[in-house]
This record gives sequence, structure tokens and C-alpha cells, in this order.
Amino acid sequence: MERRQTARAGPFGAWIAMALLAFGIGVAPAATAQSLIRDTEIEQTLRDFTDPILVAAGLAPRDVRVLVVSDPTLNAFVTQGQNIFLHTGLILEADTPNQLKGVIAHEAGHISGGHLARSLEAQRVAMRPAFLSIGLGILAIAAGAPDAGAALIGGSQQFALSSFFRHTQVQESAADQAAVTYLDRIGMSGRGLLEFFEEFRYQEVVSEPRRNPYFRTHPLSSDRIQALRERVDRAQNSNVPDTPENIERLRRVQAKIHGFLESPGRTYARFPPSDLSIAARYARAVAAYRVPDTEMAVRETTALIALEPENPFFHELLGQILFEAGRIAESIPHYRRALELKPDAGLIQIGLARALAADGNEADLAEAITILETVSLREPDNGFAWRELATAYDTRGDAGMARLATAEAAFSIGDVQRAEIFAQRAKRELDPGTTAWRRAADIAMVAQNARSRGRS
Repeated sequence: MERRQTARAGPFGAWIAMALLAFGIGVAPAATAQSLIRDTEIEQTLRDFTDPILVAAGLAPRDVRVLVVSDPTLNAFVTQGQNIFLHTGLILEADTPNQLKGVIAHEAGHISGGHLARSLEAQRVAMRPAFLSIGLGILAIAAGAPDAGAALIGGSQQFALSSFFRHTQVQESAADQAAVTYLDRIGMSGRGLLEFFEEFRYQEVVSEPRRNPYFRTHPLSSDRIQALRERVDRAQNSNVPDTPENIERLRRVQAKIHGFLESPGRTYARFPPSDLSIAARYARAVAAYRVPDTEMAVRETTALIALEPENPFFHELLGQILFEAGRIAESIPHYRRALELKPDAGLIQIGLARALAADGNEADLAEAITILETVSLREPDNGFAWRELATAYDTRGDAGMARLATAEAAFSIGDVQRAEIFAQRAKRELDPGTTAWRRAADIAMVAQNARSRGRS
């Protein structure tokens, strides 16, 4: 699978464009190129919502990745490797945290139930009558009955789909029931999932092109909704409400997504100055940063910090605004404060390192390299960190390490050709036998083998 990564600075620190290879109708959508969003606050909120559900499902949170797809459509899905993907459209559409948690619990039900592997087998089984129908159609044509043969071949897909959708409906209903069980175990209500389905139930009667992706892959039925309603009504915690804290966290995440993904004009219209909520102020601060109207962005974010001095994400945003405006020295204290409040936050560490490296001070550059080395080792698939490390090494004049970091960045996103090229260049610059030289040799060999397999 080829993956490409592009970087954009900011609290939305790294945007990753990657091909998501999808398997199984009802479990994942058709393969398509998507963009993934990296943001510390959004990731932390979703992890806090998700991890208790995963534990209740008998899954290890460290083994399950939760990724946010920059896509306005309503969708969520799982893929091989225990990955849960949530579209920004789904996050924005959730009226309550409980609705979002319900969808997450449903996807966890697919993982815990092994539905992805079973879907692959169901697809193979479903194709058997289709192949038989095609074969009979060919024989009919050869025997001089072209109309009958064409009808058999034309109906082969319908035979396969009918068989597969019967299997899918069973999986979807099982995931619904599992979701309510998981939520009930951790003292949460499953009613949000029911509300989510009921709100979009009309999707079952609209034409296929107009239907949200979620309901193409998660087909609803009256029986399924009724079974879910009965299960929710029986649950011990069916009427437990969302906490005010979680409601506010969701609102801020939604405001942040609106601010970064919508045009500033639309954001200002959605969150007018008359709205004095923190979420609205947050959205307006991000919109001002994107215009860019630096003075307004600084003023709005400074006001947020005055309201919540211990909020690391407000300091992170102000650091980013100042950095992008070229006010490097002013940005560094805010990044440092954000890290004091949120230690080991990789994206904030990268933000600080970028500011330190840009400051031009030799001591600051050394600190930046140390930070980026730490992040890259802790998150070896973070291509953004590797690229910033390559830039920092290059600034210091360390060509060998700069090329090695560039090779690591390419390798982390699956660009094996670029990884091999820069690994070979790194080998020529580095001292043979050193740890760095051996790493470059390993990348070159693995990348070369991967390219050879791709050609075979």
C-alpha cells in the first residue's frame, strides 16, 4: 500500500494523505485516498472517549489506533490491524458525546467480533453462486440461447450481493448489541447509538448516490433498530446522561475542526461575535489565524488563555500563530508552557523544536534536534517529525544524518523508492559501521526488497 505524507504546521500538526485499503462491505468503505488529521487535543479527546470502551470489549487500547479522516461525509469504519477511522463529518454531526461513543462502540464490536476476517470469507462464499451463474450463462450462450445466457450472467452480481448482505446484516446487528453491552459495562448509555440511527433512518430510502457512506456500509433495517431499542431499554445505564465536561470537550473539538477545515467566512457565520462560549471563541481564533489576521488571532487566543491559563492547547495555538507570523522568539515560551502542561505530547514537542530550530541560536538548534530525535524514536511512523529532524540536521551541516532522517521519513509513509535513494546517500556520508550507517543500510536493503517484490 502506497502512502504519501504531506505536512502542515500547526495544532493540526501533520496532515497525512494515504490510501486506505478497505476490505469488506459493512466494515470498511471502498478503497480511496483520504487525508488523516493529527492534532493533540482531538486525539486525546477521542482516546479518552474510546479507551474505556475498548477495555470493556476485551481489547488492549494500545493495540487499537483511532484515526481522524478529513472528510465531510458521515462515516466510520475499521480496517485490518485494529484501526478505527472516524470522518470529521461524523464528529461534527454528533449531537452529543454519547452518540459519538455509540458509533465508536459499534466499531469496537466489529473488531472484537472478528468481523473483518469473517467478511473476507463471506465475500468468497458469496461469489461462489455468482461464478456458477456466470458459467451457466456462458454455456447457455454457447448452446444457442444468448438471451438466457445474458440473463444468467447479468444476475450473477445480484446473487452475490444478496448472499453477502444477509451476512452483513447479521454482523451489524451483532455490533449494535455488543456496543450497548460495552457502554453499559462502563456506566454509559447506549441510547446515543440508537438516536444516531434514528436521526439518519431516512437514509435507507434515499437513492444510493445521495446516501451517506456510513449507511452504504452499515445498512439499517426496522428490525435492526427495534432490536437495538429493546436492548438499550433493558440496559442498566440506559438513561445515564453525558457529563457537562464531555459535552464541552466535544463542542471544542467540533469548533476546532470547523475553524481549520471550513473557510474563515463560514466559521465566523457559524460562530458570530455574539456567541461568547469558549468553543465559539476558539473557532474564531483559529479562523483569524487562517485569514491570516494575526493581531485578531493573538487577541482571541490571549483572551482564551486568560480564561483558562492551564489549558495547554490554547498555549499551543498561540505559539503556532506567533511562529507562522514570524515572531519566533515570542512563540517559544508558549510552546514551552504547553509542554509543561502536556508533557510528552509529540506534536507540541515538534512545534517547539521547529521554533527553536528557526531561532538560529546554536544551543536552541541542539535542543531542537534532541527533541526531534526523542519524538522520532517514540513515534517511528511520524513522517512529519522525521522531516523536521532532517531539516534541523541540514541546518547544523550534518549531511549524513539529514539524509538518513529523510530516508526514515519516506520509509515511514511507504515511499520505498525515495527511502532507498536517501538511505544510499546517507551511507556515503556516514562513517561505516556506526549505528546510523547500519540503520541506513537496513532501510536501503528493506526498501530495495520491497520494490523488487512490487515489480514481481
